[in-house]
Amino acid sequence: MRNFGKIALFVAVVGLVVIAVTVSGPRLGLSEPIVGFGLYRSYLNPLGAAIAVLGVLAVVVHAKRKERAGIAAGAVATVIGLACLAPLMASTLNPPRRGAPINDITTDTVNPPAFEVIDETRAGARNSLDYGGAEVAAVQAAAYPDIAALETDLSPDEAYERALEVAGDMGWEIVAADAERRRFEATARTSVFYFADDVVVVVTAQEGGSQLDMRGVSRVGRSDQGVNAARILAFQEQFNQ
Repeated sequence: MRNFGKIALFVAVVGLVVIAVTVSGPRLGLSEPIVGFGLYRSYLNPLGAAIAVLGVLAVVVHAKRKERAGIAAGAVATVIGLACLAPLMASTLNPPRRGAPINDITTDTVNPPAFEVIDETRAGARNSLDYGGAEVAAVQAAAYPDIAALETDLSPDEAYERALEVAGDMGWEIVAADAERRRFEATARTSVFYFADDVVVVVTAQEGGSQLDMRGVSRVGRSDQGVNAARILAFQEQFNQ
């Protein structure tokens, strides 16, 4: 038991490495985003609890023997375990708002922009690009009433170029761009787990300026947890800066 603290600390470090690989695996191409997310959701809390318990036991054992090095190692392991449990504690104290059960958000629910280049063969896709119609539109209106087309005083060509610039600044991968028709399709990814969402942007001429419509569709998941709506609003805000 003399090395109990070192053992606890070693287990904690290994646990951190496992978590890091799980989270970064999709970005590094080691796993699909949904796999990394599933592993994280299933095993983070049990792993954190095990590390924390092991750390506390190490502290108790070495405290009885007055072994400072062992106490310190056990304490560090305990902190690592509690850090792993932090998301669980935070969500327990402040439960997150449940996302609307849709994964397709658009600024035009009557005539949503269509994907012409990105299709059903996109990697890892489980959701269709076909719009769900009135039912999806009703859910969106209730959950995200602030989603609407962006109107600007810029000319259509200027608005199109500005939209492409913003997409690039936000790190989107432009898949296809048609300057003549002022539309482009892109893939945007979440910072954590690297989930892919496909986006189409269309600029149309309006009296005194132009209008910009967008649509974002997640490749997996019944709900996108509000990611596409937040991305559209962030895009529009940055566009106007």
